[in-house]
Amino acid sequence: MINTKVSVRYAQSLLDMANEKNNLNIISDDMELILSAINTSNEFKLLLASPVIKQDTKQSLLGEIFKSKISADSLNFIKFVVEKGREDLLQYIIIKFLNLRDDQIGLVNVDVQTAYEFSDEERKKLGEKFEGILKKKVKFRFVTDKNIIGGFTAKVGDTVFDASLKHQLELLKNQFLKIV
Repeated sequence: MINTKVSVRYAQSLLDMANEKNNLNIISDDMELILSAINTSNEFKLLLASPVIKQDTKQSLLGEIFKSKISADSLNFIKFVVEKGREDLLQYIIIKFLNLRDDQIGLVNVDVQTAYEFSDEERKKLGEKFEGILKKKVKFRFVTDKNIIGGFTAKVGDTVFDASLKHQLELLKNQFLKIV
């Protein structure tokens, strides 16, 4: 619980700084890059989590890795997180920052699983439908899953919209079992 509170405090601080300096898009892009590095590199995760590597060394390494890839404000922020000994929470801080940013700009992420690749027209229609339901702008992440058979499932936060053929067949099966 404390880690969540700490992550929220740091994330809110970063969001406030980005808004104050009017560079939310730049900071957001930087944080997405850093999060991608954390998620794709075990060595990077180990660097952040290691109690053996000193904070000065971590700050220096992070500076070398990211100095030409992210803004000075973003680099100073991650160095500050390391200075405060919270580098093990950096991933969670960034995720919380991106969530707070999305709330601020009225954007919701929707994870969609489809049986086949949706066309641009199908994506557009689905977007319009979800924007109407959620009353927010929608950002989709599509994944193809042949097990769905047809249709799609969409996850928004903790809510799942299941319009898959597999789900419809399961409902039909349950109805038949109740009759028999």
